[in-house]
Amino acid sequence: MALSSKIAWVAIAMLFALFCVNHGQASYLTPNYYDYTCPKALPTIRTVVRNAIAKELRMAASLIRLHFHDCFVQGCDGSVLLKDTPWFTGEQTARSNNNSIRGMEIIDAAKQAVEAICPGVVSCADILTLAARDSSEYVNGPTWTVKLGRRDSTTASRDLAEADLPLASENLDDLIRKFYKMGLNAKEMVVLSGAHTIGQARCVTFRGRIYNETNIDPGFAIHRRRTCPFSNNAGNANLAPLDPVTPNTIDNRYFKILMEKKGLLHSDQVLFNGGKTDDIVAGYRRDSSSFHADFATAMVKMGEINPLTFPSGQIRKICSAIN
Repeated sequence: MALSSKIAWVAIAMLFALFCVNHGQASYLTPNYYDYTCPKALPTIRTVVRNAIAKELRMAASLIRLHFHDCFVQGCDGSVLLKDTPWFTGEQTARSNNNSIRGMEIIDAAKQAVEAICPGVVSCADILTLAARDSSEYVNGPTWTVKLGRRDSTTASRDLAEADLPLASENLDDLIRKFYKMGLNAKEMVVLSGAHTIGQARCVTFRGRIYNETNIDPGFAIHRRRTCPFSNNAGNANLAPLDPVTPNTIDNRYFKILMEKKGLLHSDQVLFNGGKTDDIVAGYRRDSSSFHADFATAMVKMGEINPLTFPSGQIRKICSAIN
């Protein structure tokens, strides 16, 4: 090949790379990003995550949710991990996060572990994305290949968190709109909601459903009222499992629960309530393997929402603060 042709091809490649960086392209990510710069990063993170879940099984759900709440605000950039300071307002006090998101200390521990073997290399955003995958695997859910190379944000947005994170009280059209804004369709919204097959919810998030709604199994409502008093603020923090039968296993029971009108949250039950997503719910109830496959695919897609890649962002030294 002539020298001029080589120069032309190099120039094209550089322009394409620059385009990808400037447009936050997920295609700029790669699963082997740390193969040479930190080859022990993935097993190190996996060990920290698995040890944390072994101590508290609920942590699997918390880490998956933390990843979700990160990606829905500014993209998957670790912004949810940033703590408030006198001069900086983060996302952790937004309605959907305040006294609710958990697992930040596990991401901190994983970060500390990888910093010990390759300082300044692995981003908190990548650690959180990997933690979600490793959490799913630990509780018998699907696993998937994670593309890496995200960088950490130097900003956060409480306003975007307030606007874009779904609420437990929202109706179907609002949920579809919020997921669509992130590039996720209604089917992907339903399958990602299937993450509610694990974890627990606070009384304050489902009190309105068990006392005021009619599309609920009466016996289920009575049972849940025992630990969630009608009086506001009484028992707000009391927990109930989203799936009382297999609360620590990712399976398709969540969809069976919805079809029995036993969805704990309003935002769960609206997925099966005579609307446009009823058939999707019924399909996942019938086919567990389809649920697992589609859940993995949707988690990959969600994990690639508007990532920061070099030269944008930074690699934080600690996940809760900007360098």
